[in-house]
Amino acid sequence: MEKYFDSPDDLIKSLKNSGYILNENLAVSLYLSLARGKPLFLEGEAGVGKTEIAKTLSLILKKPLIRLQCYEGLDINQAAYEWNYGRQLIAIQNGNKQEADLFSRDFLIERPLLQAIKGDKDGNSILLIDELDRADEAFEAYLLEILSDWQISIPELGTIQAKTPPIVIITSNRTREIHDALKRRCYYHWVGFPDKEKELEIIAMRVPEAANDLQTQVVAFVQSLREKDLFKAPGIAETIDWAQALVELNCVALDPQTIDSTMGVLLKYQDDISRIQGSEAGKILSEVMLDRLR
Repeated sequence: MEKYFDSPDDLIKSLKNSGYILNENLAVSLYLSLARGKPLFLEGEAGVGKTEIAKTLSLILKKPLIRLQCYEGLDINQAAYEWNYGRQLIAIQNGNKQEADLFSRDFLIERPLLQAIKGDKDGNSILLIDELDRADEAFEAYLLEILSDWQISIPELGTIQAKTPPIVIITSNRTREIHDALKRRCYYHWVGFPDKEKELEIIAMRVPEAANDLQTQVVAFVQSLREKDLFKAPGIAETIDWAQALVELNCVALDPQTIDSTMGVLLKYQDDISRIQGSEAGKILSEVMLDRLR
């Protein structure tokens, strides 16, 4: 089995050099997943960096990223394979194919799952099954054969098995529970919001053009905001977007007016925005400033 990193610390260093900062617990889960060839199931709020892990790994390991974006109604035709009925019909009309030949690989359209199982001439790929909770529960059952035996069964053609299993990362925003049968085939990690120090490190790396004071204020404000009873708390992605927006406005320090006018960058639901704008935002900012003086 190919060894990708020497240790969890080596993994942390490599990802950090490529612009992704992760904590030790997540690093251990990811390291073990890579070392043992097991899928990694990442669950957590939207915007905490689950998808970005697969993208960063693709850059570091120089392996193609095959992304299956899940949605309601996703089926085998979109996810795994589909027969090219148009080409089959033309072949029949031309009379140059026997019936048995119509269901050969020449007429098979490969979708993300089959592409990942087949791999390419340079080896395996990284398969990202993104937001599995958006797909129907029945689709999970189809994934069980792939995740346990690294193969896809096609009734008309037979079984296609991976020579080298892909690196699999599955994400879920937990809008519904994923079945235990799928989770048992994976290593699991809950990706939570980072603590203040880790988030400040992320902002310093991703938005270095922001003044140091602004970085500190932004992170402290967002951390306080997550403690409120919001419909959707801002993720790391929103923190980065907000810091970049404030830099674009030539802001060097937070003030109530700027916070109110840019709240739509940070929060995505009007009820949340209405609750925070005005006095509540001013109160949070005052607490942030007071903490800095202590």
